[in-house]
Amino acid sequence: MTGTLNKVMLIGHTGDDVKMHYFEGGGSIGRFPLATNESYTNRTTGERVTSTEWHNVVVRNKAAEICEKYLKKGDKVYIEGRIKTRKWQDDQGNERYQTEIHCTEFTFLTPKSESGGAEPSGQSSSGAQARSERSKSDNYANRNEGYSQEEEEDDLPF
Repeated sequence: MTGTLNKVMLIGHTGDDVKMHYFEGGGSIGRFPLATNESYTNRTTGERVTSTEWHNVVVRNKAAEICEKYLKKGDKVYIEGRIKTRKWQDDQGNERYQTEIHCTEFTFLTPKSESGGAEPSGQSSSGAQARSERSKSDNYANRNEGYSQEEEEDDLPF
């Protein structure tokens, strides 16, 4: 096989709210930690062992704004993207590395009724308005950005 593939799929819980950084040209980047867990039984001791792996997730532009608005600490989310390692020098001149997941698609998995992000903070809008606003954002992202968002249930009479 001559081609290569750099693809990551994760389902986990956010470790913090999305931290945003805005640029002069109008672009933005959102970053948040994502925890995935693995559980197994130790064969020698019979003890149940759980280990947590932390991932640094990076989202850009409109996707970052959607994540900032609706993802809160502890929410469950599906992330799809690619691995990228950044390299820089710290204040002492040491080379430092950070491995990140650059998100290309995401789906919110926490039900809105359980999520802290269902209603935008700092606004006194009703729950129905918040759901409508989220639906519009989700539909916008699906049409224009290609991000896989959680489908809304229709309240159609037929």
